[in-house]
Amino acid sequence: MFKIGDRVVYKGKVCSIVSKNEDSYTLIPIEDNSLKITVKIENASFRNLLSKEEVMAIIKQMPSIEVLDIPDKMLEQEYKRLMTTGNHIDLIKIIKTTYLRNKNRLDNKKKIGDRDNNYFLQAENLLYTEFKEVLDMSYDEVKEYVIKSIENLNN
Repeated sequence: MFKIGDRVVYKGKVCSIVSKNEDSYTLIPIEDNSLKITVKIENASFRNLLSKEEVMAIIKQMPSIEVLDIPDKMLEQEYKRLMTTGNHIDLIKIIKTTYLRNKNRLDNKKKIGDRDNNYFLQAENLLYTEFKEVLDMSYDEVKEYVIKSIENLNN
């Protein structure tokens, strides 16, 4: 059972439980404390934050996670689907795919794609917001930490 003060993930957003009564929880996203979310206890579809060990295991997996290899016209539908799974590996697939697609465009002197850039930023935000809470770092520190960890794994 969850209690007031617990940090949880609800629909991909890290939230704090600020109140609880006999039939519902009230959550406030840590990234937007002006928003209050009421969730019925019987429908409470949120989870605990990852542990530090789980975050480290995901980071170690990152180099081996495959990019999406599907036709261009199906990418947005797949991005949307992966964004809603609540699976960290799916977010990493989006990040890696969109990063490489945009890098390829830049290398060919083209403008980066708005669709890929938007999904890249959304997936990064969901992933790193939870990681920063677990690792007790800032968003930028987490991003830098992940990049350095991957570089060390590849050396």
